[in-house]
Parts: sequence; structure tokens; C-alpha cells
Amino acid sequence: MHPAPSIIFFTTASGLGYGLAAVLGLGVLDPAALSAGIAYLLALALISGGLLSSTLHLGNPQRAWRALSQWRSSWLSREGVMAILTFVPLVICAWATLFNHAYLPLAGVIGAIFCAVTVYCTAMIYASLKSVQAWNTRLTPICYLLFAAAGGAVLATFFALCSGAFARWLPLAAIVLIAGAWVAKLRWRERLLTMKPLSTPESATGLGPIGSVALLERPHVTENYLTTEMGFRIARKHAGKLARVAFGLAGVVPVLLLIAVLVAGQGTSGLIASALAVIAFVAGILVERWLFFAEARHAVMNYYGQ
Repeated sequence: MHPAPSIIFFTTASGLGYGLAAVLGLGVLDPAALSAGIAYLLALALISGGLLSSTLHLGNPQRAWRALSQWRSSWLSREGVMAILTFVPLVICAWATLFNHAYLPLAGVIGAIFCAVTVYCTAMIYASLKSVQAWNTRLTPICYLLFAAAGGAVLATFFALCSGAFARWLPLAAIVLIAGAWVAKLRWRERLLTMKPLSTPESATGLGPIGSVALLERPHVTENYLTTEMGFRIARKHAGKLARVAFGLAGVVPVLLLIAVLVAGQGTSGLIASALAVIAFVAGILVERWLFFAEARHAVMNYYGQ
């Protein structure tokens, strides 16, 4: 599949934004601290920027609102509806934090739940596609949810250190979530590399009972939407290298830096380590999301000999 930059940014930014908003909704930061208000603003900015960037991949972005009408059957519509609904408790919590320096437990918990549901809907857009076998697994939403939660915990650790209210359980939670996310992701990738295609040229053409199918001529000589969007391919050796880069940047490096935060505690060293952990995690997730699309194979490419 073609890894469109707009979709990569959308899934990365919105995941981080919803993860941070969910953690904030649980009241982990002091609402009287300036950093808590800034954290809420960052979460809302990441969510808004991600959602807006997703429309850039549409042929007619001005018609994106019409997708909301199909919420009964479409995960894309459900994601859009949930994204709008989630803004209500998040804005209420952000307002209370910024102007009243207060934490609203009910709105915070509802916002955290809505954030998780929205991320789940995003993941199910891909996991529900039987035509893309790599995505069509329960591990896809698990990975999305765990990476969002891990990103939120890493960002919250940084803002907690900025406020001067350092709690050791927060970086510990981030380490556990990062480890859990990569256990799920490595299992997801193992499945990708070992699975046998359910859709083959024989099943696609219905000629399997006769024998094996070989392509003599492509359906057409020029490129079209299908070959551009669905026909992207990446060499396995390059995919392997990028997978290791993603694991290192979004897995190993943040964990080591968060351990350094636990050792250093409150202070400049801990703050710098947490900031570097955020940068490494975000960079790694960008690579991970690029691979998520680049390695996926759409069944329609059976008609093109791929």
C-alpha cells in the first residue's frame, strides 16, 4: 500500500494526542501547574492537526463531512463521530485546567474513555479490511491502543517533570506500556512475515481448479489509482532495517531514557532525558506507521501479477 504522508501524520499525531488526552483525563498532572494546561493544548492541537491532515488524502476533502452519515456500517464514520464527541469532554477539561486550575473527574474519565474508543475506531478502519490480510487481525487495534497509551505516558512524564511534580510511577507506566506495545507489534510483524496469502491469482480469477495462473499481460499499460495506491512495494531487506530502526527509536531508546529519568529524578537531567524520550518515540512511531502501510499488500494486486 502507498504510505501517504497525510495518513502517516494523521495516525501518529492523533494517536499521540488521544493518548496524552486520556492520561490527562485520569488526573495525573496537577491542574494548577502551567504545564498541565500546555499539555491539554498540545493534545488538542495534535488531535486537530491529525484529523485535518487525514482529509488531504481524500479526492474531494470538502465532502469529508458526508462520511459521518454512515456510522451504522462504517468504521471511518464511527471514527469521525467519536472524534467530534470526544472534543466535548476534552475542551471542558482543558478549560477547567487553564482557567479554573481544577480537575473534573467525571469529564476527565469520560474523555479518556472516548479517546480510547476513537483510537479503536481508527484502528478498525484497517483491521476490518479483509482485502488487506496483514491488517485484518485483532492485533492491529491492540497495537494502536497500546502505542497511543505509551505515547501519552511518555509525554505526560515530560510535562510532569516540567511542573516539578515528579511521580516515579508515571515513567514506570510508560516503560510497561512501551514494552507491551512492542510485544504486540512484534507478534503482528511475525504474523505478517509468516502468513500464507488467502487471496491468490487462482482464487482472484476463479481458475484455481484448472491449475496455476500466470500473468501474460497487465490489465492496462498505464498507471492508474489501483497500481499507484495499492501497488506500492518495499524490498524485504529494507523493511527489516526500518523495522529495527522503529523498534530502536520507539522501543529501546525511550525505555533507556525513562530509566535514566527514574535514576535522575526531578531536575535538569531528568527533564532532558524525558524530552529526548519523547523525540525518539515520535520518530520511531513515524517509521513504524510508514511500514504499517508500506508492507501491506492489497488483494487487488493479484490481477497485476503481484
